[in-house]
Amino acid sequence: MDFIPSYVKLLHNGELRIRAETAYKNLASCTSCPRDCEANRIKGEYGICTSGYLPVISSYTPHFGEEPVLSGTRGAGNIFFGNCNLKCIYCQNYEISQNPLSEKKNEVTHERLAEIMIELQNKNCHNIGLVSPTHFSATILKSIYLASQKGLELPIIYNTNGYDSVDMLKLYDGIIDIYLPDFKYGNSVFAKKYSLVDNYFEKAKEAIKEMFRQVGDKPVYNKGVIVRGMIIRHLILPNDLSGTKKVFQFIAEELSPDVHISLMSQYYPTNKTYKDILINRSIFNSEYEKALELLDRYGLQNGWIQEMESSGTYRPEFNNDRINPFKN
Repeated sequence: MDFIPSYVKLLHNGELRIRAETAYKNLASCTSCPRDCEANRIKGEYGICTSGYLPVISSYTPHFGEEPVLSGTRGAGNIFFGNCNLKCIYCQNYEISQNPLSEKKNEVTHERLAEIMIELQNKNCHNIGLVSPTHFSATILKSIYLASQKGLELPIIYNTNGYDSVDMLKLYDGIIDIYLPDFKYGNSVFAKKYSLVDNYFEKAKEAIKEMFRQVGDKPVYNKGVIVRGMIIRHLILPNDLSGTKKVFQFIAEELSPDVHISLMSQYYPTNKTYKDILINRSIFNSEYEKALELLDRYGLQNGWIQEMESSGTYRPEFNNDRINPFKN
């Protein structure tokens, strides 16, 4: 039997519309992420994310570079949102995440975002991947509601940097079937230095606990592709700037050792990393092996591990190709 996404039930009982309306009101005094800028985005005020009330869509495409259980054979239907609530100096997608004036032209209506979701479904993608959705979390729900009215019936992936509002995530309860958060740092001092954000470790723990509460640690599969569950991504940074031990300890002891981990070794120096010698290099083999040892130490046996050579193959080029920025 084919999987029926959670939001379909909420569409039929009217709850999805109520959630969308409630979320949208947040834009009048925005607390969509823990920065709590309280900007009135409906009236054109900008907070840290430099975004208004309309979503910015930098690219959308069937994507085959996610974890195999997300990409499957037909690709994840990824929608890449422009701008960001973090300012990582090593961001691999900086061309779209840190160029707000350039991305302004890619604003779309809620109706258009709903159409894009349907287009990706018509291309036979396995799911709809919301990539960097946090700063548009208050407005995306409206598009999900509109798309579901038009027949959207794919699981939705919330692919986030982890710096999310718990209150906003609660509005997504029963709507998102697959959470794909980054857990970037186990040390908020490094998060402040390299992503210009306060209290990342503390806020990410709260957000990921909420995601875990909603979907648990036992993924549901349909024909080899995940349709419900959570995968936590952790990118190894040079000089242990990612605080891997603290991240894994939290997952094992405060969530569950059965949580699926995606350990990523694709880091390479880009964007503004030339400004800091500690992060301006690729990771060493010894750092990669240390992360593997920590997985074993904390009994985190479920998930996926990128090969050490991944840093040379995962390099998006949004400036050159918005249709297929990952083809290289």
